[in-house]
Amino acid sequence: MAGRQTTTAEPGANVRPLAPVRRFDVFAEYKRLEAEQRGATADEARGYGIWVAKVVAGRRFGRSAAPPAVGHRPGGEEAEKGRPAGPDWGPHELNGEPQTAATFEREIVRRMGKPFYERVFAPAVRQAFESGERYEQVRDAIRAAWKP
Repeated sequence: MAGRQTTTAEPGANVRPLAPVRRFDVFAEYKRLEAEQRGATADEARGYGIWVAKVVAGRRFGRSAAPPAVGHRPGGEEAEKGRPAGPDWGPHELNGEPQTAATFEREIVRRMGKPFYERVFAPAVRQAFESGERYEQVRDAIRAAWKP
């Protein structure tokens, strides 16, 4: 990924982000893609992606009192009704605010600009994700050329 360069022949090559692209944005997108891959709907995956990114960022900087970001519930009501406990796609709350697809749209997509997100950011991150590259391998290289 580090050697990949955007050329003017690529769709959206002239579209620039409205704000700097953060590691946080790449992480939230990776988590969104992981959730979709594991069966979440598009909206559930967006809410889950932003929630996990905030929980991890908050723990790193000592700000989060959120419960562990495990992505699965330990049984509970579903298990009692005969359904296996599975991923809990949310919506999850942080500081009393539900982390939903609308939150992802506002804090990720609109922040960088919808044209940039749709034509450059999301396709590039999806390509890295689908090729099996780990977030840690691409988090800086993928966003190096993306300047407002």
